[in-house]
Amino acid sequence: MITDLVLNSNNKYNENYLMDTTLEGLAQQLQSKSLLQLFKDQPNRARYFTINVGGVHFDYSKNHITPKVIQALCDKARSQNIGGAVDALFSGKYVNTTENRAALHTSLREPKKDSEHSSLVQDTLNKMDDFVDKIHRQEWLGFGGRPIDTIVNVGIGGSDLGPRVVTQALFDFRKKNINLEFIANIDGADLADCLLELNPQTTLFIVASKSFTTAETISNAINARQWMLDAGCGRELLQQHFVAISSNIKAAKEFGIASDNIFPMWDWVGGRYSLWSAIGLPIALEIGMERFRELLAGAHSMDLHFRDTPLEQNMPIIAALISHWYSIYWGSSSHAVLPYAQRLKALPAYLQQLDMESLGKCVTHSGASVTTPTGSILWGTEGSNGQHSFHQLLHQGTHLIPCDFIAVKQTMSEYDAQHWYLLSCCLSQSQALLQGKTLTQATDELVKQGLDTQEIDRLAPHKVIPGNRPNNVIIMEELTPFNLGELLAFYEHKVYTTSVLLDINAFDQWGVQLGKELNDGILQALETGEINDNWDDSTIQLINYLYAAKNEQQY
Repeated sequence: MITDLVLNSNNKYNENYLMDTTLEGLAQQLQSKSLLQLFKDQPNRARYFTINVGGVHFDYSKNHITPKVIQALCDKARSQNIGGAVDALFSGKYVNTTENRAALHTSLREPKKDSEHSSLVQDTLNKMDDFVDKIHRQEWLGFGGRPIDTIVNVGIGGSDLGPRVVTQALFDFRKKNINLEFIANIDGADLADCLLELNPQTTLFIVASKSFTTAETISNAINARQWMLDAGCGRELLQQHFVAISSNIKAAKEFGIASDNIFPMWDWVGGRYSLWSAIGLPIALEIGMERFRELLAGAHSMDLHFRDTPLEQNMPIIAALISHWYSIYWGSSSHAVLPYAQRLKALPAYLQQLDMESLGKCVTHSGASVTTPTGSILWGTEGSNGQHSFHQLLHQGTHLIPCDFIAVKQTMSEYDAQHWYLLSCCLSQSQALLQGKTLTQATDELVKQGLDTQEIDRLAPHKVIPGNRPNNVIIMEELTPFNLGELLAFYEHKVYTTSVLLDINAFDQWGVQLGKELNDGILQALETGEINDNWDDSTIQLINYLYAAKNEQQY
């Protein structure tokens, strides 16, 4: 692990040109200093801007930073009482201030200790253990007397994205006798397409909804239940085909789920932080409880690093500070996550919710308007697919878009040569963003091709690549449950640190609630044609258009 950012006598680094040591001043002074020049100024730069935690290697040297910048950013974090905020998170204080709740997702992956929360967590893990064991031993039988072999997770948001990203990533650890499917969208095609090839007699549904009122989840669950009944499953045997994960036990039982088939959730675990809880049941069914506990252990390892490591060597805090640096002081509004691993293809979507739902806020903890940007537009896809779609914008576009390149050192298939090609793609894209191509280099290339002077002058400007684009490189030793747990917890803590820097609440989502509130009225209007005169003209016209189309389809 990196020890400090102090350069030794054999590797002196001249920062005398950075006279203004405010963050605003440092950003302005570094505008005229290219990343390539920073590498020339600081030999062995990557050694000093790299952190290793367990099986995760984090190289952040390709950023517009110097030791003075890191120090100034760390000083800002201290001025925002980052230490107190970290203590508050782990000690169970009400860090979710608008809902008067703790955010104790870290306790879900903490080894046994004597506390109320720990007892609840361990009881739930034990219950998951028993259930998963029965499924894997083929002792849990469907209404036709055959063992369950297909699990369908019915959820949305954190109840879908978390289990989905983990089970895709850990495909190599799957149990061969289990087929796992996911349904999330309210669009009936999602459910219909999934059910098309399934056998109702061997299918079990996990209805994952903290409130058990989420419209998308409950609608899909109701139709799944009807599918089972239509297939000949008696109501008294539905309990063999439905389990629930919820804090609303009453609603789950009213739906028809047996008490013993309900796994608990708690208000001190937010949806986008819940994969470590019983929401992870599909993960455990896919890879086994032993591997699920390894996932928890990896996350706990990152928890300890985040909680106990000084700021200058703290991986999530440094990552958050760099993102904050570009968002606030360089005007960046976008961030690309580029996993060079097919198994991590769902990671950008998972991180979109984690980051954008947590940081998309416009008021501080006190209710005052935020005066700086909050959150970034996070997006991306798996490499090398992205190179053939949007990487052109990263290289020659006019936007400043910091990137996270994520790779896995060990191959995940028998095609070793393709894996090394994949890794070369990852590193070359990172390098290309750094160095670019100058007009002189472009001209020289065209000269070597034998083009005439007029053609060279015409083409050369189009082949110039600005470079100087910041990016991080994250390399995992292997894509194991432990290392994946570390990676996901790393991003969780990065998001929380950013919220502390911005003085906003990372754990509520009132904007999401507004859409849900308005939906009831819109749905009623689409069903009855009754319009609220207080609505805007656009909404009224669209409802009239769709209502007329609905009536035409009925005749």
